[in-house]
Amino acid sequence: MLLWINGPFGGGKTQTACELRRRLAGSVLCDPEEAGFGLHRMMPPRLRADFQDYPSWRQGVFEVLDHVLGNHDGVVIAPMTVVEPRYFAETVGRLREAGHDVRHFALLASRETVLNRLRDRGLGLAPVLRRIGQGDLLLRGEQFAVDRLDYCLEQLSKPEFAEHIWTDTTAVTAVADRIADSTGLTLAPDTDGRLRGRLRRMTVTIRHARR
Repeated sequence: MLLWINGPFGGGKTQTACELRRRLAGSVLCDPEEAGFGLHRMMPPRLRADFQDYPSWRQGVFEVLDHVLGNHDGVVIAPMTVVEPRYFAETVGRLREAGHDVRHFALLASRETVLNRLRDRGLGLAPVLRRIGQGDLLLRGEQFAVDRLDYCLEQLSKPEFAEHIWTDTTAVTAVADRIADSTGLTLAPDTDGRLRGRLRRMTVTIRHARR
């Protein structure tokens, strides 16, 4: 089974995917973004565009996930924002056509919620910066995500991107539980306390910072 976790940039995809991986025995995380970073590293900076526009990215994501799904016994988890219907068809759609059990989830939230999450990528600095009148300073490094936010939310709200999960007031652990319930999977109990959970999410943020 493939769990494709979709959502706007900054919407909690990676946190949710890592929570599922942590609590789902035998699962693996296969991040399609890594293929895009690899393509970018092969190019001089001035030639780099949105890697999803490259047919090689869409083909590569299909081939790698098709291979993993055919040779790994556990659940495969792919966190990736894909909002263009054609690109969705060439990745998620092709994997379904190839006979794989693909479960797709779009994590949605209000615009302000997502912006706050993007600010929180500053590892807890947002409240301090707001007090000194620099509340949006952390968003300057997230301009790509901010520029695409409204379009992502509009596209992902459409029926073809179901199943939708609204996450404004839902913790990452609860989102993972919702996905498990929907797919019939059994997660290990969440034994993290509040502090440990916060530290774990900070670690995920650092490890998966955009390159």
